[in-house]
Amino acid sequence: MKTAALPHISSCASRLIVSLMLLTAAAPACQAQFKKLFRMEKDSIPFFKGFAVSFDLVGAVTYMLSDHGEYEGALRVNLHDQWFPIFEAGIGVANHKKDEITGLTYKTTAPFFRIGMDWNILRRKHQANRMYAGFRYAFTAYKADIIRENLPDPVWQTATGFGIEGLACSQHWLELVVGIDAKIFGPLHLGWNVRYKRRLYHSDVEIGQTWYVPGFGTYNKDHIGVNFNVIVDIGRGKKKMKN
Repeated sequence: MKTAALPHISSCASRLIVSLMLLTAAAPACQAQFKKLFRMEKDSIPFFKGFAVSFDLVGAVTYMLSDHGEYEGALRVNLHDQWFPIFEAGIGVANHKKDEITGLTYKTTAPFFRIGMDWNILRRKHQANRMYAGFRYAFTAYKADIIRENLPDPVWQTATGFGIEGLACSQHWLELVVGIDAKIFGPLHLGWNVRYKRRLYHSDVEIGQTWYVPGFGTYNKDHIGVNFNVIVDIGRGKKKMKN
């Protein structure tokens, strides 16, 4: 039994050695085909594509035509033409005189800040024009002056008035943003966006609500806002491919 089994064992071993030799010889070709089939093509677009600075025209024009508005700008970073971290800051101004309902005059000038992210939702990411959706977390801490002129004295019936200055207030809110920007020429872009603003937390004064919140708008739980931006896009070109 043992002698008869030796030729069979020798034959199996020979076949195993030949098979291993063939696999070893074919391994480089198989590996090359595997890599060619499953590898991801390297993108020549750099991850950091530059940044853009912008200035909103709507808030400035609104203040020129009414009794409140904002001056605001933004710094936006371009990551691979897909993700755009953004920081926005501005100054909100209001000088609302003799409100029709309360007769109060309301004044404030204060900064506001927003931080968030935009996503390029176009299929072709690397073109000059973009459509995006995103969000902002916003905050302001401000002081308000509330004045009431020509208030009749309940006893003497004479015209008098009162005023409280430097009332400390604050507000936090969230913004959902959808917009586009288009290349005009060179680094100059123009863009607009629509924002849904939702108040998260606010701190009012003891005598009541403030009429205007810098960066948010007139006092309410939510708002729809529009921005029209002049944008200077300082981008980076494609990396040169190495030979």
